[in-house]
Amino acid sequence: MGPNQAKIISYMPELFFHPDTTEEIKSSFDWYQEQVKGLGYEFVQELDDAFNSIQSLAQTWPKMGQYHRRFILSRFPYSVIYKNVDENTIYVVAIMHNHRKPGYWNDRN
Repeated sequence: MGPNQAKIISYMPELFFHPDTTEEIKSSFDWYQEQVKGLGYEFVQELDDAFNSIQSLAQTWPKMGQYHRRFILSRFPYSVIYKNVDENTIYVVAIMHNHRKPGYWNDRN
């Protein structure tokens, strides 16, 4: 690197998860695995891709209320509900099925 070149540092905020998201992911994984073997793993892969996109472009996805944002999965009827705590932290509040109990996660901190 030359003396007049700036070093570009790529930074990704850290993801934290509400404790209930573990059960939401597990129950959805199990259900998809029962439908077609391997489909649960595809669901988890799409979630992983969503988490990476959220970390890269956290402000891009549509707002849900005053503090939350929603990343809609493309292949499965789920959304990742999250909020930006600060520039270094993203908090995933829910892995929400798009057609069941909307807003059930509203009281999660």
